[in-house]
Amino acid sequence: MTVAFSLFVVTALWLAGLGDAPSGIAAAGRLVALWSADLLLIQVVLMARIPWLERTCGQDTLATWHRWTGFTSFHLLLLHVVLAIAGRAGREGTGPLAETWTLLTTYKSIVFAFLSLFAFILVVVTSVRRVRRRLRYESWHLLHLYAYLGVLFALPHELLLGSDFRASAAKAYWWGLYAIAAASTLIFRIGLPVRRTLRHRLTVDEVVTEAPGLVSVYLRGHHLDDLPARAGQYFVWRFLDGSRVLHGNPFSLSGRPNGDRLRITVKSVGDGSARVATLRPGTRALIEGPYGRMTAANYSGGPVTMLACGIGVTPLLALLWDLPYDYGKAMLVYRTRHPHEVVFLSELERLERDRGVRVVPLVGPRLAEGSWLPMAFAEYSDTEALRSLAPEIAGHDVYVCGPDPWTAAVLRSARELGVPESRLHRERFAW
Repeated sequence: MTVAFSLFVVTALWLAGLGDAPSGIAAAGRLVALWSADLLLIQVVLMARIPWLERTCGQDTLATWHRWTGFTSFHLLLLHVVLAIAGRAGREGTGPLAETWTLLTTYKSIVFAFLSLFAFILVVVTSVRRVRRRLRYESWHLLHLYAYLGVLFALPHELLLGSDFRASAAKAYWWGLYAIAAASTLIFRIGLPVRRTLRHRLTVDEVVTEAPGLVSVYLRGHHLDDLPARAGQYFVWRFLDGSRVLHGNPFSLSGRPNGDRLRITVKSVGDGSARVATLRPGTRALIEGPYGRMTAANYSGGPVTMLACGIGVTPLLALLWDLPYDYGKAMLVYRTRHPHEVVFLSELERLERDRGVRVVPLVGPRLAEGSWLPMAFAEYSDTEALRSLAPEIAGHDVYVCGPDPWTAAVLRSARELGVPESRLHRERFAW
């Protein structure tokens, strides 16, 4: 609704300025450029990590909106380039290549416009799923920051050649939107993480091997009792170990914050996560967060069913200690491929003893593409297996964490068994 209203305002401002601007193809090119700029700035705000926005919508939803507005903005930008060159070429009686060269050599702001375009092309290409899967998270994250350069490079072109930015009403709208985007980024993407890093001064206290390729990192700090972190959330971590300090990795808390120490558990799946195992006590950590809304704040009360796959058990383990369910009213379905991947056995035993948690390990190779079950459940469909494990799941709060395809299969089964959306809670591990 907000996006639609914003585009409506932009269109109204464009219509109001039609009398003083070129018509035809050039006018259409200006309109799609304005739509592109509007969506781009909205995209920046969506991913500014504004706490109240994330708590209201959830990071998954914001990421989906961010992706949609980003690709739409980029396609409109390409259309603007085509229409602008075609319009000028038609008026001047020249060809597209000749007109492009004339624009680059005549208007300085056009150079910035093309630099902006190249920055966005880099971001969009590396955001395509097939390409993104070939990149390490750290590399993708750094490349994605070129979007901010794209926004900055576009500004001179918009202000110097954009007649739609000169009328008083349009000027107020666009400067206001730029101010909101800039302030959101400076305050929540930079200022708040810096403040929390300096205040809490987290350092590595201990690194414990939980299983082959899996370690837990315990961190100590200052004033941890007022760090607004809850079980089920995650931070983006940067460790000052002298290697790739700019590379941040999202790791969930695997234990309930207790005001004394924090714990994250990391599986070695890439360069960033592998180097966590080599951290030494005393290593400083920079933090962004906490993020995520899979917390006790969304717990409806009553029985709980949790389903974890692999490293996805970490936030659910913290939640099992944190949620106020009654004794014996929680179940954890724990899916792994190999027996040695089942971790935190002593902690799971304490949960069974102290809180009556029923732990159901599902170990073995995957049954089939698109299924969340192991081969041992070959006689069951996904939905039948979930019904067998939790016959009254429709009245439970369901928490799911694991790889995206696996999580999608679990959620599909839960919905088929009548679990309402308000009781389905998930955390995504894909990026």
